Amino acid sequence: MKQIQQEKYNRKAWQYQQLALPIAQNIEIAEDEPVFVANAQLEELDYRELYKAYSPIGRKSAAEPRIMFKLLVYGYMCGIYSTRKLEEACRKNIDFIWLLQGERVPDHCSIARFRSGKARDAIEGLFYQYVRKLAKEEEIQYEEVFIDGTKIESMANRYTFVWRKSVEKQLAKVKEKAKELFRQYGGNGNLTAGKLRRLAQSLVPEGGEMVRGTGRRKPSWQRQYEELEQLLERWDRYEAQLFEMGCRRNSLSKTDKDATFMRMKEDHMGNGQLKPAYNVQLAVNSEYITGVAAFSYCTDSGTLIPFLEHIQRMQGRSYRDIVADAGYESVGNYLYLDRKDQGCYIKPANYEVRKTKKYSQQIWRLENMQYLEREDCFLCAAGRKLTLRRSCSRKEKGMVTTMDYYRCEGCGGCPLREQCTTSRDPAFCKEVKVCREFAQFRDQALRQLSTPRGTLLRMNRSIQVEGAFGVLKSNRRFKRFLMRGKTNISLELFLLCLAFDLKKYWAKLQQGRLKSHLFPLKKE
Repeated sequence: MKQIQQEKYNRKAWQYQQLALPIAQNIEIAEDEPVFVANAQLEELDYRELYKAYSPIGRKSAAEPRIMFKLLVYGYMCGIYSTRKLEEACRKNIDFIWLLQGERVPDHCSIARFRSGKARDAIEGLFYQYVRKLAKEEEIQYEEVFIDGTKIESMANRYTFVWRKSVEKQLAKVKEKAKELFRQYGGNGNLTAGKLRRLAQSLVPEGGEMVRGTGRRKPSWQRQYEELEQLLERWDRYEAQLFEMGCRRNSLSKTDKDATFMRMKEDHMGNGQLKPAYNVQLAVNSEYITGVAAFSYCTDSGTLIPFLEHIQRMQGRSYRDIVADAGYESVGNYLYLDRKDQGCYIKPANYEVRKTKKYSQQIWRLENMQYLEREDCFLCAAGRKLTLRRSCSRKEKGMVTTMDYYRCEGCGGCPLREQCTTSRDPAFCKEVKVCREFAQFRDQALRQLSTPRGTLLRMNRSIQVEGAFGVLKSNRRFKRFLMRGKTNISLELFLLCLAFDLKKYWAKLQQGRLKSHLFPLKKE
């Protein structure tokens, strides 16, 4: 009986026709909708660089390049990063159908090839072109810029790590073994990879054939040759890994060699393990992201100078005041901003901790010692003088810094010795070092941050640039890149930031806040 009913249902199902509704053929989008505003803004950009990637000869592309770019950007505005989900949205979502303007729906392969292939050389230019457009409309200004960084995980496998110390240790072992075999097999002179390779080739006799397969005994020359070849293969691999790390990285991933293992923030399980990631830097002005770059090293202090130079090169202008948190404080950054005549609003590393009572009671700190300018010495809590012993200069990246060393005449019998040092040496004399330029610039930055404008900029930095990271990582849920390699992840960042700026423009338009730049301080 059940079988008969099922057959009747199947025959009936085939008789169903497509449902036809009396709807209008035109799709109308309100002018205050995000898709309408984004389309109007993107329509004013110059796409000549994008069209250069297409040849007039051959078959027509899956969709108009300009329309394809709009689809990608609006997808990032909606939090759609997968090309398969973007294809599905183009078939079902009315906003994407309106953006297509009657064009055929591109499949996910066409979208992926467009993002990482055809549009590779044009996306960065289009992003900074929109930034310049905002500047022309006075939506952004070049008075101040807020800079901050965050770590975003790479798509690389989390367990394909390569550590510098391990590579250096293994390379030393390989060279030591190679040196031993080099002498044993008759090599002369200093050992190099080229000499070792020539020695391995000389071990093969004329007309000698390599023995392969199980159950066949290899001749002695073949065993020696293969031993040297294995050492050379390891030698080349270790040196290539050290070259890819450079001088500023201590690790890399085998599946994404531009990614570095960084300490990420703890997840919901309380795990804060090392993961392959990129250090993403953002520059924000007037709530818009005006610059973005990804770096392969962990610290923020080394990213400031190349990041500012990249922004100036792409925008053609530099900002008057640079506002950043304590992670960017370094003597090199201070000297660079002073040389460029840019205002420095970098928070000192001890800005918060120096307000605590515990900090003021740590008598061993240089900041808690009295400086006697006439005698050029420091006076410790016990009343003993630390006089200047020696000075040395160091030049780094074209910048000269001076380091002064002050030493106490003697710490023997000091009643405060246990609070000042942990050394048990009776002949111990406390010594402190002071970088003149660093101390001078830190005091200057501290004075500027204490002014009313400095207070206003500190508040806006925490709202604008940290708020931008909160929107991208929490609201838009962009916590891991979808592609590998620094070039590919940069494309994702430019699309993400362009979508952020368009959404911010729409929000400020709806709230009537266009041409607003800074949030005011609350009056008590």
